[in-house]
Amino acid sequence: MQIHGLSKLTLLDYPEHMACTVFTGACNFRCPYCHNAPLVLNPDSCPVIPEEEVFDFLAGRKGILEGVCITGGEPTLQADLLIFMKKIKDLGYKVKLDTNGYRPEVVEEVIKEGLADMFAIDIKNDKEKYPITCGILNDKAFETERISKSIELLKTSGIAYEFRTTVMKELHDAERVENLAEWIAKTGGGNAEEIPYFLQNFKSSDGLVCGNEDAFHSFTEAEMKELLEAACKWLPKAKIRGEGR
Repeated sequence: MQIHGLSKLTLLDYPEHMACTVFTGACNFRCPYCHNAPLVLNPDSCPVIPEEEVFDFLAGRKGILEGVCITGGEPTLQADLLIFMKKIKDLGYKVKLDTNGYRPEVVEEVIKEGLADMFAIDIKNDKEKYPITCGILNDKAFETERISKSIELLKTSGIAYEFRTTVMKELHDAERVENLAEWIAKTGGGNAEEIPYFLQNFKSSDGLVCGNEDAFHSFTEAEMKELLEAACKWLPKAKIRGEGR
């Protein structure tokens, strides 16, 4: 595993659980608003944390921590992800996997092997705006059906999950949010009233992938409520969660 970060305690990354967060390197997207540019653009330049160090830490936190959140970068790019997850499960921890959903074959394998107790997928935008939101300039090369497949897999998995979208004025509006909420609701069947979905307001910082911290802007509280109303037309359980990057 290409591990470049370990947050030893989080009360936010794994809802309702005391957990730690493991950050993997590399990503198949280039979302311009992503705040983790080194991990995405040049992971080899980031310090590496040996797996042994992570497992030594976890062994010493048994009975204190409840879970491990694996995020990135994009964890599904790691060739030995499933082996890593199994080792964590064998220590008695719950595992949450954060992913952009573009590798549904890995999501499916994780589900099949019972290696995740929760998933979180970032749904970047509606289908039309998805490629540019991910920094994929050749939109003809982008396969939105991959995202659809991951949505369907989670909705039918019986495993806890959530969908979430980080929104900013330059890439989102109420119409876009309503479109993507409809997409989630109609993909893979199921009861749309039970789908957990969160809107996260963009928060600027240095180190954005686009290289310009002023390139994107957050919504006001009133504007976020308008976006929430748009999402709730299709996903009644939609909520606003803090600020996102």
